[in-house]
Amino acid sequence: MTDDDRLLEPLGLLSGQAAVDAVRLGVARWLCGGPVAFSLARLWRGYRDTGLVPVGAIPPGWEDVLARVCAPPCAAGLPDGARVMGIVNATPDSFSDGGRHLAADRALATAADMLAQGATVIDVGGESTRPGAARVTPAQEWERVGPVIAALRTDARTRDAVISVDTRHALVMERALAAGADAINDVSALAHDPAAADVVARAGCPVMLMHMRGTPGTMNDHATYADVAVDVVRELRDRVECAVAAGVARDRIMVDPGIGFAKTATQNMELLARLPLLANLGCRVVLGVSRKRFVGQVTGIADAALRDPGSMAASLPGLVFSNTILRVHDVGVMMQGLKIWQGLDCTRQVR
Repeated sequence: MTDDDRLLEPLGLLSGQAAVDAVRLGVARWLCGGPVAFSLARLWRGYRDTGLVPVGAIPPGWEDVLARVCAPPCAAGLPDGARVMGIVNATPDSFSDGGRHLAADRALATAADMLAQGATVIDVGGESTRPGAARVTPAQEWERVGPVIAALRTDARTRDAVISVDTRHALVMERALAAGADAINDVSALAHDPAAADVVARAGCPVMLMHMRGTPGTMNDHATYADVAVDVVRELRDRVECAVAAGVARDRIMVDPGIGFAKTATQNMELLARLPLLANLGCRVVLGVSRKRFVGQVTGIADAALRDPGSMAASLPGLVFSNTILRVHDVGVMMQGLKIWQGLDCTRQVR
C-alpha cells in the first residue's frame, strides 16, 4: 500500500461539547486539529471503498494517513484562523461585477469597505475566468491590476491589508509581488504558465492552487468524474507535488477545490458535502462559492448579484476547518455567517 492511492474520508462529524467528550473518550479524533471532530472514517484505496469504520478501528498501515488528517494545517504565511477574502475584479466582463472596478479609485473604495466590514485579504483579479470570457494578454492584465495594487498600497485605509492577486500569468505574478502584493491565487494551480512556479518559488510567497480541468473556455467539457470528491483531492495532490518539485515551499501552499470550475451543480454540491476529504492534503483550504452559477441553479436566483445569502450558506461547510479562507463578493454578509458559526462553538476555549 502506498500514499498515492490511500485516502481517509472523515465522517460522523461532531462539534461543540459533543466533540470534546468524544475525543476524550477515544471514540473521535480532531479533524485538522479541531474544533470539529470525526467519529467514523471511510477508507479509500484507489476507487475502492474498503469500508466505513469507527476511528478506533482504523486498521494498521493507515497511521500516517490518519496523522495527516488530524494535524492542524499551517497558516501558509497568511493570518491564521478562519478568514474572509474580498473579491475585487478589475475586469470588464467578470460574471458578477464586471466593469465595476476597472477604475483604480472605485476598486480602492470597494476594498476599503470590505476591510472595514472584516475582510482580511483582498483578492485582485484582472482576467475573467468565466466560460466564454475574452482572452487577455499578460500585459493587458497587468494594466488592469497594477494601478489597483498601487492604490491599495498607498491609501491609509488599505496599505496594511493582505493583497492576493488572482492570475495565471508569471509576468503578472512577478510584477504584482514587486509592487507589494503578498500572495498569488492561481486558478490553474501553476499549470497554465510554465514560468509561474519558478516566480512563486523564488518569491517564497503564499500561493493558492485551485482545482480545474481544461481552461476557462473548455472546462465545461471536462466535468466527468469517477468520484468527484476523490478525483478533486487526488488531482489537487498532484498539483501540490508539482509545485513542491518546482521549489515552492510546501508550508506556503493552500488548496481550493475549484467549486464551479469543470463541475456541474450536482458535483459542486457533493464536493461541498465532502470537503473533509481535503484534509488528506495537509494544506490550508481556500473556498470560493460566491455568486456562482450553481448557487443560482439550486436556489432559483438568476441574478448573480442577488445570490449572496445562498453564497454565505454554501460557504459554511468550509468552516469544518479552523483556518479556511472564504472568498466572497459580499464581505458583510459572510462575516455575519462566520460570527454565528464561531459563536455556536462554545467549547473553543476549553480544549
